[in-house]
Amino acid sequence: MQDEVLATIEASAPRRWMALVVLTVLGGLLIYVAVVTPPAVVWQVFLIVLGALTLWLAQRMFQATAGRVEMTATELRGSDGTVIARIADIEALDRGVFAFKPSNGFLLRTSVPGGRTWQPGLWWRMGRRIGIGGVTPGSQTKFMAEMLSAMMAERDGTLPR
Repeated sequence: MQDEVLATIEASAPRRWMALVVLTVLGGLLIYVAVVTPPAVVWQVFLIVLGALTLWLAQRMFQATAGRVEMTATELRGSDGTVIARIADIEALDRGVFAFKPSNGFLLRTSVPGGRTWQPGLWWRMGRRIGIGGVTPGSQTKFMAEMLSAMMAERDGTLPR
């Protein structure tokens, strides 16, 4: 029962492909401009490096968005088994308009710091802060955030009666 998946978040296909197309076109255009109309050498190198980084980001996003985020009774994890956060370690959940969170997502603050990790389009972690969302449907992230809020309230004994 502890390992049963209660909610999942996966990349929306249209958003995923739109983001990948935009990043790939941007990377290609940067390199094209640098080669076809070469500016000063410093700017040409800058454009080529920026174009290559953009293409690398598109490739990373392609790999990351092939997976999903799963929530069980004890943890949030990636579909590859990577533990994103344990439910017991979550201190706060923020879905506010002004929160530093991914698009269509939410922000978690944990009691235990973790390493820096980034799965473009799905989730990121910097220390004690975890952002879930990106190219994901708002309905899935809202459902998971509501379930997390309820689980945290039950854990803390603050459920309304």
